[in-house]
Amino acid sequence: MGVIRENILEVKARIAAAAARSGRKADDIMLVCVTKTRTAEEIKEVLEAGEYALGENRVQEMMEKYDKVQDIAERLGAKRNIMWNLIGHLQRNKVKYVIEKAALIHSVDSFRLAEEIDTRAAKTGKAAQVLLQLNPAGETQKSGVALSECRALAGEIAGRLKFVNIKGLMVVVPAAEDPEDVRGHFRDAKRTFDALSMERGGSAAGFVHLSMGMTNDFEVAIEEGATIVRVGTAIFGPRS
Repeated sequence: MGVIRENILEVKARIAAAAARSGRKADDIMLVCVTKTRTAEEIKEVLEAGEYALGENRVQEMMEKYDKVQDIAERLGAKRNIMWNLIGHLQRNKVKYVIEKAALIHSVDSFRLAEEIDTRAAKTGKAAQVLLQLNPAGETQKSGVALSECRALAGEIAGRLKFVNIKGLMVVVPAAEDPEDVRGHFRDAKRTFDALSMERGGSAAGFVHLSMGMTNDFEVAIEEGATIVRVGTAIFGPRS
């Protein structure tokens, strides 16, 4: 068994344990394998391990890998199963490159970006699936809207745009050696998610995803209600 497969099994076990502690099942949590800086051969090992949700931070890198990875998946008989997640900051002028490739855009943090996504999605005839990005700690060096601004942004997008479906929220928190230091931010984000879910119609309307937690803190994020975790280093090892 390869190292990447072993790492995935360990991460999945940790996900299952954290889900159990929060009264949920492992199947309630989606693992997005973050493939930033990783090669197509490394990604092949992820697909061979049965994980098809891939997360990319940069549009250019996603474009460079897309066809290679799709070809690998096709050889494995899994081409249709790949779910590309764009999890990094998205500039408006790059929306056109990912609108038909990313199954879920995690990083919508302004109406202007949502408007560009709507324009591009309208040309395909298919609504884009997005998450609103929250920055609960208010870090100036990171993208994302404040908790207090999320409700207004969601309402404006839902009220004015026809080809953008808000599927939930994505959360970025400060880096911390001790994940307990960011538990409060995850908890605040879950409260915001629950309030918006009630307004947006909940799971019946497809408002179902709370994407939060990475390698260092995904277990705490799950305990506080995450439905998607974005894990790279724990799967592939440290980046060079």
